[in-house]
Amino acid sequence: MSARPPESGKNARPALSICIVTWNTREMLDDCLRSIAEAPDAVSREVIVVDNASADGTAAMIRERHPQVTLIENAENLGYAAANNQALERAVAPLKLLLNPDIIVHRGSLDSLVTLMQRRPQAGAVAPRLLFPDGKVQASCRAFPTPDTVLYEALGLSRLFPHSQRFGKYRMTWWGYDEERTVEQPMASALLLRQRALDEIGLMDEDFPIFFNDVDLCKRLSEAGWEIWFTPAATMTHFGGASTSQVQQAMIAESHRSFLRFYAKHYRSALPSWQYHGVRALLRAGGAIRRALGWARGLVSRGRQRGV
Repeated sequence: MSARPPESGKNARPALSICIVTWNTREMLDDCLRSIAEAPDAVSREVIVVDNASADGTAAMIRERHPQVTLIENAENLGYAAANNQALERAVAPLKLLLNPDIIVHRGSLDSLVTLMQRRPQAGAVAPRLLFPDGKVQASCRAFPTPDTVLYEALGLSRLFPHSQRFGKYRMTWWGYDEERTVEQPMASALLLRQRALDEIGLMDEDFPIFFNDVDLCKRLSEAGWEIWFTPAATMTHFGGASTSQVQQAMIAESHRSFLRFYAKHYRSALPSWQYHGVRALLRAGGAIRRALGWARGLVSRGRQRGV
């Protein structure tokens, strides 16, 4: 089974490099790699997997079932950003697709992403439409977290008026994912990047080891004048949270630390001091509430498991 269609030259460079970071997602990754290998898309491709010290036999599975895949084995978990950078640095194609291991690639989606990138030379990134396993569309795009969106989220206005383009701006709850359009920050669960854009802005910022590295990447692309596109012509199934759900409470805390770090990096010098610190206070309060709710849910869950 080949991970790419036959190429014209013995050492021909692939048009697409698919970069996957995994941690203890052995069976999902196997399904993901099979979907890539079996995709009849015309685009030539290589697949690079970075295994962040999985303990479930992931590396052995890749060597046994997918010998055509380039495998990078880390002795320790370096985090999502650093591992993605390892893959991006190894990749040789002019287009690079960041892909989560819990993704199933649908027929024609790779070609559709590449075609859009070719049609739009100013596109630095392109994202497909993601579906849940039941076929429902996943809300995979958001706006950048500007002060107004943080306020609408904190006051609950985004949930009260989800169809409002103003109050639903951050989560884009007013939109049906049914049109090709520019967006601000699609999830990097499946995100095609142009190497020329990465040459200009750099790779992932490893100060965001797990969360907000994709938001930061999109923010830097946007500030450099590159466009970010979404297309429903490319569709993939995304199971979601395959790695982070294994350490959920720690991930909630890390998510909020990264949000504060992102805000400091991009907004500290751009906002009046009172506004910047006001937003940070809202973010800290939201993080405390979310951690408390997560702790309470965990307590209830453990009680049920013990028959309490």
